[in-house]
Amino acid sequence: MLATLIHAPRDIRAAEVDDPTLLRPTDAIVRVTASCICGSDLWPYRGVQPTKQTHPIGHEFVGIVEEVGDEVTTLRPGQFVIAPFVVSDGTCVNCRNGVQTSCLHGAGWGADDKEGLPVSGGQSARVRVPWADGTLVATDEVPPDELVPSLLTLSDVMSTGHHAAVSAHVGPGKTVAVVGDGAVGLCGVLAAKRLGAKQIVLFSRHESRQAVGREFGADTIVAERGDDGVEAVHALFDGVGPDCVLECVGTKESMDQALRSVRPGGHVGYVGVPSGGAELPIRLMFGGNVNVAGGVAPARAYIPELLPDVLSGAINPGLVFDLTLPLAEVAEGYTAMDERRAIKVLLQP
Repeated sequence: MLATLIHAPRDIRAAEVDDPTLLRPTDAIVRVTASCICGSDLWPYRGVQPTKQTHPIGHEFVGIVEEVGDEVTTLRPGQFVIAPFVVSDGTCVNCRNGVQTSCLHGAGWGADDKEGLPVSGGQSARVRVPWADGTLVATDEVPPDELVPSLLTLSDVMSTGHHAAVSAHVGPGKTVAVVGDGAVGLCGVLAAKRLGAKQIVLFSRHESRQAVGREFGADTIVAERGDDGVEAVHALFDGVGPDCVLECVGTKESMDQALRSVRPGGHVGYVGVPSGGAELPIRLMFGGNVNVAGGVAPARAYIPELLPDVLSGAINPGLVFDLTLPLAEVAEGYTAMDERRAIKVLLQP
């Protein structure tokens, strides 16, 4: 089968590898019908995260179940499934607490599981899914093709944008600012709108991303950054800032922007993968009673909540995909995202 392998920084290749097989009775084999490239995939691509050896990559996919192990009870061949961006057994104490990203028996796509068995990367034609019952979310019917992009976002970016909004206490009547106009930030705008925010500001300097942000519910765009950005967003909210800020980048600068933009007593929800020396200034938070929460989004906990709105058409997060490529051309997809020629790239088998 065809699978994406990363060999070194800026060396991504689609290559023929062996098809995965069932290795444990709790496994499933999924034929991938759509996968995608994530902003966090760019960290190893750019060399920010080291690649010590060639390995599969990709952690967002949807597809059709082809085969299940003898102990899989909730899935059957032929079902359409959404795969969250990490593996979880669904039964450990952390899974029961709704934090499946900290599953005691979990694994990451493209790495070995806790028993040392290989797990396929999501940017592949087929994937072995450990702990299939606890990991995959099945739909009642195979969805129409036009819904697949939005269903794919539930694997990561829509669930992560929702996590940012939930962590920032977004709710009816709240005012919100979103730092980051990548796919997660744009989905954060959509999540805030879905949760009832009355006014949403998006920090963005890119027209194509601003257009999606407005489509998702952003009322105002702020292009300024740093002190100018803080001043601009404060001016929109009584000179003190919004109730909630969603930090969707993960750099020192983006966290600083978020913390200084929110009003005293407000909430910051952070979901950007930390990089570039991001840290929390406790004195600033203490002095302004600024509340901060967030982290890795437990997508497996959120998918059942968000799924009905995607299936009904109430939300259309699939608009974040502005470039579709065959899996064989995955290297071009990485280049397009690295050069900011694409917000998010969808890959078809």
